[in-house]
Amino acid sequence: MKFDDFYWHDAIIKNIIIDRTKPGEIDEIYFEIKWPNESDIKTLVFENVYWANFNLNFGIISGENILNAMELNEDDGDLMKFYLKWKGAMDDVKLQAYKIILNSTGGEIKILAGKFRVNNP
Repeated sequence: MKFDDFYWHDAIIKNIIIDRTKPGEIDEIYFEIKWPNESDIKTLVFENVYWANFNLNFGIISGENILNAMELNEDDGDLMKFYLKWKGAMDDVKLQAYKIILNSTGGEIKILAGKFRVNNP
């Protein structure tokens, strides 16, 4: 499935794990997510992560429900800045920008990664 094919609205992020056990070899971000109308919690994994920005709100009773999530175009500003910052050293690394917009005011997660997958329990 493609990233944009999932029904993101009102999915709940239950847990976030950043795995850098072998930096440069294993750089992954795991999201345990409860999708609406599904009984099991599934794990969304971003692989080959090169950059991430988490703007999260805490202390909110409703938790971090997802308003929307999307795969962004190649002209995304953060993706373009990443390649410019490395001055050609990362031009052979194919990355995709992903954005998760949260229901809480200003809450947003943005990740530049090689790919994603969803693991079933």
